Amino acid sequence: MRNYLLLSAMTCLTATAQQQAPMVLEYDKPATYFEESLPIGNGKLGALIYGSTDDNVIYLNDITLWTGKPVDRNLDADAHKWIPAIRKALFEENYALADSLQLHVQGPNSQHYQPLGTLHIKDLNLGEIKHYQRTLNIDSAIVRDSYLRNGKLITREYFASKPDKLIAIRLRGDINCQIALTAQVPHQVKRNGPPALGVSDRGRWGNSGQLTMTGHATGDPLESTHFCTILKASTDGEITACDSSLTIKNAHDAIIYIVNETSFNGFDKHPVHEGADYLNDITSDIWHTENYTYDEFYARHLADYKAIYDRVKICLNKNNRNPNDLPGAKDRRLTDQLLLDYTNGGDQSQYLEELYFQFGRYLLISSSRTKNVPANLQGLWAPQLWSPWRGNYTVNINLEENYWPAFVANMAEMAEPLDGFIAGLAANGKFTAKNYYNIGEGWCSSHNSDIWAMTNPVGEKRESPEWSNWNMGGAWLVNTLWERYQFTQDKEYLRNVAYPLMNGAAQFCLRWLIENPKQPGELITAPSTSPENEYKTDKGYHGTTCYGGTADLAIIRELFINTIAAGKVLGKKNKEMEKALAKLHPYTIGHMGDLNEWYYDWDDWDFQHRHQSHLIGLYPGNHLTDATLQKAAERSLEIKGDKTTGWSTGWRINLWARLHKPQQAYHIYQKLLTPIAPRGSKKTDWKEWHKGGGTYPNLFDAHPPFQIDGNFGGTAGVCEMLMQSTLKDSKAIIELLPACPEQWREGAISGLCARGGYEVSFEWKDRKVRKCCIKTKKTGTLTLLYNGQQKTVKFKSGQTQNIKTW
Repeated sequence: MRNYLLLSAMTCLTATAQQQAPMVLEYDKPATYFEESLPIGNGKLGALIYGSTDDNVIYLNDITLWTGKPVDRNLDADAHKWIPAIRKALFEENYALADSLQLHVQGPNSQHYQPLGTLHIKDLNLGEIKHYQRTLNIDSAIVRDSYLRNGKLITREYFASKPDKLIAIRLRGDINCQIALTAQVPHQVKRNGPPALGVSDRGRWGNSGQLTMTGHATGDPLESTHFCTILKASTDGEITACDSSLTIKNAHDAIIYIVNETSFNGFDKHPVHEGADYLNDITSDIWHTENYTYDEFYARHLADYKAIYDRVKICLNKNNRNPNDLPGAKDRRLTDQLLLDYTNGGDQSQYLEELYFQFGRYLLISSSRTKNVPANLQGLWAPQLWSPWRGNYTVNINLEENYWPAFVANMAEMAEPLDGFIAGLAANGKFTAKNYYNIGEGWCSSHNSDIWAMTNPVGEKRESPEWSNWNMGGAWLVNTLWERYQFTQDKEYLRNVAYPLMNGAAQFCLRWLIENPKQPGELITAPSTSPENEYKTDKGYHGTTCYGGTADLAIIRELFINTIAAGKVLGKKNKEMEKALAKLHPYTIGHMGDLNEWYYDWDDWDFQHRHQSHLIGLYPGNHLTDATLQKAAERSLEIKGDKTTGWSTGWRINLWARLHKPQQAYHIYQKLLTPIAPRGSKKTDWKEWHKGGGTYPNLFDAHPPFQIDGNFGGTAGVCEMLMQSTLKDSKAIIELLPACPEQWREGAISGLCARGGYEVSFEWKDRKVRKCCIKTKKTGTLTLLYNGQQKTVKFKSGQTQNIKTW
């Protein structure tokens, strides 16, 4: 085998972009259920397109519309007094008493994410419908639908623009329709005067109308976030207005612009007394719609979106693709049928696997571009007044999983909303640390949060400790900041943003750890829980509260390792942390050969439980590298099996990949693509579809119900199967095809990012790398692992190197 290393600064591989098929979701009927609708979003304003021919329902969302107001930092100021009693009960092995006492160390649950409004576009034409088509083009971030009514073509398209802060809709054909705006939250709608006869769409037409909807999140209007939505329609036909709707007749072309602003002004600002000047902002937004034509708005949107999306292209087994999977094929299989055939027909469609991967990237670009407000449990899209689990931030896995693909899949900007959000958690978390745990240094965050950066343990003094009493949220979440530094090598970011927040979380953990009375010299946490899991003691007690839980110690171990490493980069010493790290209670292996989740070798109450929090050190962490412990982690995954919820399936792909088990990782990826029927659908209509975790017809993740984290875990999992990277003593190690399955014997991917500041593109055949191109941001030495070989490559800042092997 010969190796050619071309040291010139050549252009990276371009073949992948040419090989990637068009990424399009396609259907031949409108959506009836939420899980069939198609999402668009600009990171703040989003919509779900149902696409009916009679009443086209479009649900609108603004990621900053939540109930509530800033947290009360004096809440439960004396709750910490219960901690000594809980510890006493635990060390006397009275777990039932400890479970009951934990209820005293609980605060209120989070606030609710709320839907913004509902747009109805009712077709006033009558007659038979034929040739319906509905698509979401991921490559260009636009939804289109079309149909014939009485032989006349009607087309509609929808996009959400980040640079121009709007949603745009265009209707063409035989247009006679009524446009109405309403909401589930308290609101009122009015027209803005009579229809206008003036300049519209840069002078193309003279007829336009406008609706304004104002309202607030559910609750006291003096204590709630307020909003203002403006809808402007312009057309070449006739337009009339009534109190809450517009009617367009005899038109061939119509354009609708939607803008929205809220009074949310930050996690610590009252939305009424200190709210943003949303009415002035919305006035500016709607005036801006006069600055460009519809086509110019779309061009600006497309350029903005593709600047991020086009960084990564993927092609899996191009020569093995079913030609009927691809857009434009004569016998094209639609997306829902493709998904159904994948599981029920055993059709290992590489196109569907590619589509799902890029759909995850599309969703993150579309839902995470608002400063200080990250993607929530539903990302951005929630049609219900009361979303499942409040649509909040669940910080014991789900918020973290949302951002697993951000750096490796070349979308680092999408994780920026986390920076400000974590800073808000730190500001509030100082008070939670003191009030609930009597710790005056550092900060902590718990199981749930919301737009107000709530950090208290939840449960309202009545819910099970298994999900309520857990204070490791901040300690886990800050590792995303360290990941940004590892991938970007931005030392100023590390100094000014990441390290202070990481160190604050670590300082809390240093003081939360106590000496183990059962093993002097060791450090453990007490009380402890393993997120949402339950144990059975050797005496048969079924409980949740314990001490020295593996998940706690894995999070703390990862945090300490990373904070110490960050300190070394910045020239800071962490001797206390280094000593504590060495004293942490070690991992242990159980009687089933698995990695123990509990301090003792207890059984899980449910062996197939969806959470695998004790494996955090394997993934997304990087410290579980001991071969014996990895074997135990593998056994834990075997015991858990492969039937679980959507987000957990996404996590397990990454865990198997990290263990270098390609067929197991691929099998779990296939399980993630199990077709799940929409919630509330009739069995007779969906008899071939499944229940449980998997993927809905619109490719949304099924927990169930919908949670977006599974989509992001799946995208990250594909990256992890194809490339892994680590930093050891500030030197990067990149491994290509560490878990590439037989089904992906050949392929190409471009634009993946690796720790150390590298961007990697490569092609492979027979699961052997044939070409590789690497770009770097800084001078350094890289160890490259591929095809059973190890190569050391030296880089200069900004250099590109092409490696060709055969």
